[in-house]
Amino acid sequence: MASLTISPEDQKKVKALGFLVNKGTDNFSARIITVNGKITAAQNKCLSEAAELYGNGIVTFTSRLTVECQGIPYDKIEDFRNYIAKEGLVTGGTGSKVRPVVSCKGTTCQYGLIDTFDLSEKIHEKFFNGYSSVKLPHKFKIGVGGCPNNCMKPSLNDLGIVGQMIPNYDSELCNGCRVCGVENVCPMDSAKVEDDLLHINEETCNNCGRCIGKCHFDAIPDGQVGYKIYIGGRWGKLVNHGIPLDKIFTTEEEVMDIIEKTILLFREQGETGERLSQTIERIGFENVQQQLLSNDLLDRKDEILDSELHLVGGATC
Repeated sequence: MASLTISPEDQKKVKALGFLVNKGTDNFSARIITVNGKITAAQNKCLSEAAELYGNGIVTFTSRLTVECQGIPYDKIEDFRNYIAKEGLVTGGTGSKVRPVVSCKGTTCQYGLIDTFDLSEKIHEKFFNGYSSVKLPHKFKIGVGGCPNNCMKPSLNDLGIVGQMIPNYDSELCNGCRVCGVENVCPMDSAKVEDDLLHINEETCNNCGRCIGKCHFDAIPDGQVGYKIYIGGRWGKLVNHGIPLDKIFTTEEEVMDIIEKTILLFREQGETGERLSQTIERIGFENVQQQLLSNDLLDRKDEILDSELHLVGGATC
């Protein structure tokens, strides 16, 4: 059951602004964009005040780390938007386009390897804001995780980023200790002393960084920060685990380029109504990966963005 008296056209109009009808009522929930799941105390206070002034006083948190204020009457929507704008807050996050970025807490966590808040804010600015008018075949979700613990499930996003710490191992400094500090801390059992030498199985090592500095003879003194990127994940009625690209990237610039190329590929080669996972399945992962690791998509960026594609969006939820 939808709204009682608000027309479907008016519901669609305000949904594009981030206002979702509360089923069976003429009231709406306002979806506030938190950029990366982080808001200030002043913004939190502003939302609480707005929820009481214009809604039913309830604030909820979504699985995508946005915030919703419930029970806002249709004729109070603009008042609500103007009120929260005082603290730089906006509503939105719906439609067949780049959706709000989800981030774990990154380096404030003991296991965090990358600054997920900083990276996801850059992604938000360039792709959520910068690509806000770009129509895609369906929604496109991005997740940023700080380590291989995968707390916010990066591989279940259309594009997921996982922080890495690639160990710099100098085997010449290994003494083949009978009790190896590296072997003892490796959660993947990838580090083993065999024939008086430490061996790291690169096939099973997930670059969690736990081994850094654990060798008593400094055989692994530090590591290289990296970014593992998954494409084609999704969660919902149809579940698909994203596939990691073969390369582990070592700069933010490379990561931003891969995100942009993935969006451009999805816009150009995706069929209206399908998610990226379906596009990849249809045209082949190796084909997609080859395109993402070359520069052709970026070279044709203006052509792809100027094309009249997906005039009817595919996102239905």
